[in-house]
Amino acid sequence: MYDFFLYLYSLGVAIDSLFNAKVKKMWRGEHQAFNILREKVDPEAKYIWFHAASLGEFEQGRPLMECIHQAHPEYKILLTFFSPSGYEVRKDYQGADIICYLPLDTPLNAKRFLGLVHPVMAFFIKYEFWRNYLNILKKRNIPTYSVSSIFREKQIFFRWYGCVYAHVLKCFTRLFVQNQKSKDLLEMIGVRDVDIVGDTRFDRVLQIKEAAKPFPVVEAFKEGYKVFIAGSSWPPDEDIFIKFFNDHPDWRLVIAPHVITPEHLKQIQSKLKMPTVYYTDTTPEEAAHAQCLVINCFGLLSGIYRYADVAYIGGGFGVGIHNTLEAGVWNVPVIFGPNNKRFREAQGLLKSGGGFEIQSYEDFEQLMNTFLKAPAVVKRAGDAAGAFVRSLAGATQRVFDYVEKTVWSKCGRLH
Repeated sequence: MYDFFLYLYSLGVAIDSLFNAKVKKMWRGEHQAFNILREKVDPEAKYIWFHAASLGEFEQGRPLMECIHQAHPEYKILLTFFSPSGYEVRKDYQGADIICYLPLDTPLNAKRFLGLVHPVMAFFIKYEFWRNYLNILKKRNIPTYSVSSIFREKQIFFRWYGCVYAHVLKCFTRLFVQNQKSKDLLEMIGVRDVDIVGDTRFDRVLQIKEAAKPFPVVEAFKEGYKVFIAGSSWPPDEDIFIKFFNDHPDWRLVIAPHVITPEHLKQIQSKLKMPTVYYTDTTPEEAAHAQCLVINCFGLLSGIYRYADVAYIGGGFGVGIHNTLEAGVWNVPVIFGPNNKRFREAQGLLKSGGGFEIQSYEDFEQLMNTFLKAPAVVKRAGDAAGAFVRSLAGATQRVFDYVEKTVWSKCGRLH
């Protein structure tokens, strides 16, 4: 049944690729993966395989990837993606020796892929549970790990009709989960090779903070003003905060939209009633005279949060909020919309006093007026956000220590 659904999915993707540019990239990438592997795989090398669905999972797995590469440079790194939003952004990442899409999880593809690579170890980040790949890895006794995974009652593994697919979880040598709830759920279905280590994203945002470089344009823009940074925003988010800052010229507004298209940028511009510049089209001198700075490129947001006095994370009025930790790590209060219940880090920020939920413009206006009148509240909330992020760091080291102890220290070199 699983393979039949994959066949239907593959057919749907092939058809959709005729009309959707993003799907077309994924479809082509999957078909080109074997050519990349045949060209680049060194038959004399030993590969450790990391698989991430998209960019967020890549960032989650990156600290562990770099930790292993630093400790064991004798092994090469293979990095695969499922989504174009991961592959297209990180296809030139220097920390991996080979980067490609993961071919669809059919029995034939899985055999061909693993036959070309022969990984000595595999890491699947968060939500990746591909049955055919995992079954072959288990049959070949290749140590295989799930990292930063998190489980909920509504997932298929814990439904009466999902008991057959739940068997895939037993293919992992070890599952490194984020919380006790996940471990308890896995225990209920007989999966016991589980450790609670936390979320490697906390390590990643601390890593980013330590390596962050200054942005002269943003520094000039901020000079002498309080700055509100809205990251990964969508139109419903922009309707709220733009309305407020149109009437507060004593603040500076930075907008980093989640989708950067000419249409979306025009939509944002139509709502703004203040002097605005675009990051790629301005200079520090010009930015210093603007009230709004639009970040019209990718890859800068996590470092730009350093200039925020207050941050807003988009997505909470849609499918779900984006990365709150990238802002919180800079000791900045973090505001977000109501769709945040599935996000453990957002719930932690709320409980710590470093995060704030809004459900309407009125909520936002009231909160911002409180911040305007009481700078001490802003400082206290920002400190709470930073302390929360630091308190949950260390998952990367815990995973690495386990693998080092159970694999390398006992077996020496992997074969």
